[in-house]
Amino acid sequence: MDKFKTVLNIANKKPNLGFGLVALMTAGGEQIFSSVVFKCPCSELNFLYGLVFLLVPALALLLLGYIVSKRTWKLLTGLCQHRAKLFRWKRLAACGMVLFQIGTTAMVAPSCWIAVALLNGNYFECLMTGTNSTYKEHLCGGRKSQAQCQEELHTFPCGKGGSVPPAVRDNVLLTLRAHSQILGWMLISFIMLSNLLLTCVARCTSPISYNQLKFWKAYAEEESNLMDSYTAKHAKELAERNLKSFFKQTPPEDIITPSNRSWEKISHLYKFSTKDHYYSTLHRYVENCQETDDNMMRMASVKSSEPAVDNPAILSFVDDGKMML
Repeated sequence: MDKFKTVLNIANKKPNLGFGLVALMTAGGEQIFSSVVFKCPCSELNFLYGLVFLLVPALALLLLGYIVSKRTWKLLTGLCQHRAKLFRWKRLAACGMVLFQIGTTAMVAPSCWIAVALLNGNYFECLMTGTNSTYKEHLCGGRKSQAQCQEELHTFPCGKGGSVPPAVRDNVLLTLRAHSQILGWMLISFIMLSNLLLTCVARCTSPISYNQLKFWKAYAEEESNLMDSYTAKHAKELAERNLKSFFKQTPPEDIITPSNRSWEKISHLYKFSTKDHYYSTLHRYVENCQETDDNMMRMASVKSSEPAVDNPAILSFVDDGKMML
């Protein structure tokens, strides 16, 4: 678990390197599953068994990508409390866009799993030898023992098929592996091309310059790190104050803690506006806060901000912070 957290921290600080490490870890995990866990049953279960090993781990990795994203929980926390606004089309479209942006990052690991699994070929061999379609005729067509080949195709991954010559069995498995690897390379090419196109579109539509974008990313990282540090420090001070007051039976010292409303305002997803010059929801809140006569040094209410609507894709990193719950 500590190694997984280390990879996530690297992915936040250096996305390209982090994605590479995630891909390598996924590829290594697939190899372990393929060699140690996966055992094709060589029966009527071939199709279901191969399909489960090919897609279910990818689905689990996709869900994990959503789980470890801070933006997911910023979006969902308290969402059900806003029932009057929950089903507005504009709000639903904004939520869908945020989930899509999270998904583009979360798809790295499952895509790598499927691609490596197809290049390996074991899952595809088991899957396709259990299918009941014309694909059997394509694999066994033109061979002398075509009928026996189609009938005993599901036993080929285990090296069986008594009435089928070993040469025919090896040729069928070789064809299946070739088809699997072709699909694997096509998937890798599609992933790389899609990533390039999405990056180009995001950069092309960026409302800020390249150097300001670099500064913004540095600021977002520092703010996230300091937020965790300040939160832990303030929570420790408040806990110590309360325990000290409880055990010594003395009046508690004054410690200013942000109100629920203040926490809510800095927890919204960031919304970009060309009229403002804020780098995060916290920055916006601090710049707009005002002191009140009744409670000096307490932050007053500021204009509420809704979750991002048509937020530039290039600024999706603003709410990421560290990947955590």
